[in-house]
Amino acid sequence: MSLPPNVITNDDLKKNGLETTNEWIVQRTGIRERRVTDAETASSDLAIAASLQALEDAGIDAKDLDLVLCATATGDYVWPATACIIQQAIGATKAGAFDLSAACSGFCYGVSTATGFIQSGMMDKILVVGVDTLTKHLDWKDRSTCILFGDGAGAAVLSACAPNEGVLSSVLGADGSGLKSVWLPAGGTRTPINAETFTDSASEHDTHLQMNGREVYEFAVKIVPQTILEALDKACLRPSDIDLLVMHQANIRILHSAAERFGIALDRLVVNVDRYGNTSAASIPIALREAADSGKLHKGDIVVTMGFGAGLTWGANVIRWTRDYGI
Repeated sequence: MSLPPNVITNDDLKKNGLETTNEWIVQRTGIRERRVTDAETASSDLAIAASLQALEDAGIDAKDLDLVLCATATGDYVWPATACIIQQAIGATKAGAFDLSAACSGFCYGVSTATGFIQSGMMDKILVVGVDTLTKHLDWKDRSTCILFGDGAGAAVLSACAPNEGVLSSVLGADGSGLKSVWLPAGGTRTPINAETFTDSASEHDTHLQMNGREVYEFAVKIVPQTILEALDKACLRPSDIDLLVMHQANIRILHSAAERFGIALDRLVVNVDRYGNTSAASIPIALREAADSGKLHKGDIVVTMGFGAGLTWGANVIRWTRDYGI
């Protein structure tokens, strides 16, 4: 995992003129602070740092990778893919590279995609990176969005394993009718960014992330339990089999609602939204890294990951963990 050093607390937001309080934000989201990149730091910078850590942790040389897959909605450029920047920087000279855009569901989509390549026999070792720097697209005067997001990256190496280990099942879904629930209107071919974008006040607003918080919340509390149950059923498992639930870190109320729905004790739910906010595609791999560091991940554990976000998209992976961190 990799996080920028700059911490912005809720009190800092208030001091900078935002009409809010620490108590108001914590009550509604559970967020107390978030990490924010400076102007010189791009998504690839965080992704490269996380990738090098993941390779060292796995004991794998970058030259042995078959693919670098980067899940991001905030790549360094419109093109080329940020995965290509990572591939060159880490020395993965034999690997293909591409980006996958599924917003906050990106890491679950990436794990599912990598699993398919490995299970088919096409590839053996794949680096999956989740990275986003959404704070670069925020209007820091918009209380409905700027309090929610932070920047970060997480990475994992996937490789072939024994039957009934590793990724046991995946579920991916989308509903394009929710396109405008969370979106960045300008910057693509529908609304290119040009000189007029920055001279017209309405167009300038389109260059910032926009979200209907109520729509997203209602979508999440409905889709999260449905998707987790579907993924467990595909793996012939039940909610009582879950050893660790690692969800997208968007809102503490959504996390606690899912844990309560499945009777999961809070010590089996990974929570870091209070410290990092919503880091989009990075939130699940960051949470997995912290779970390992804190001794919550053990060989043989049934781990369920669940992501949801813009698109609207959602995804879940059921994993039988294949290594012990010796903590």
